[in-house]
Amino acid sequence: MHAPRIHKEGRNIIIFLTLLIFIINVVVYFFAPQQWIFAVTLVIAALLLCFVTYFFRNPVRILKVEDPHFLIAPADGRVVVIEETNENEYFHDRRLQISIFMSPFNVHANWYPIEGSIIRSEHQKGRHKGAWLPKSSTENERTLIVIKTAEGEEVAIRQIAGAMARRIVTYGKAGDVAKRNTHLGFIKLGSRVDMYLPLSTEVFVEIGDRVRGNEDIIARLVAPQCKPQLATNTDDAQSDSNY
Repeated sequence: MHAPRIHKEGRNIIIFLTLLIFIINVVVYFFAPQQWIFAVTLVIAALLLCFVTYFFRNPVRILKVEDPHFLIAPADGRVVVIEETNENEYFHDRRLQISIFMSPFNVHANWYPIEGSIIRSEHQKGRHKGAWLPKSSTENERTLIVIKTAEGEEVAIRQIAGAMARRIVTYGKAGDVAKRNTHLGFIKLGSRVDMYLPLSTEVFVEIGDRVRGNEDIIARLVAPQCKPQLATNTDDAQSDSNY
């Protein structure tokens, strides 16, 4: 088992925080009227540094998937939404939405859930409501990445900032290739990831389930040849051929 690393998005923050804590503690040590003040400051600083380092952990996760139709969890967290919904920013039709809420204690790196070509990548400014709220999908600061699979299916992933998250990082650009075991981006502090899938998608998780990014298979796209076909009314077809 690999030891967790520090994500590149947090390295400069941790270095800056370490220097700041060092300076504050030096000042408190020399100028505090009582020694216990320095002890309290040191403990608080140590806890803060430990939390920030823990937050930016970057565990190594490599998953081998034989079926290209499997969708892997793009983030750590709890499944809070599985429902049909109208997606009005890109598809403008009915989609199956699966949402994963990330608390500040989850790994906040995001992975590509499936392989394909990135055909759209955009960032939208917005509010910072609680990421668990339904309206956060359309009102909060967010990004949208659309991946087109080799079979032509389109999957949308939306990173959503929460009440505490103030920065969303997305690596993929239009024209890039989305590959498994690769980071899609990073969201700082509490946040959420939505996925918009074809209605025929087979889902393997339930609301309330806890999933791990790039480890748990959460759904499967139904291959085009397996999708139900509309039955043809032979009588109507025969009738039409007579005209």
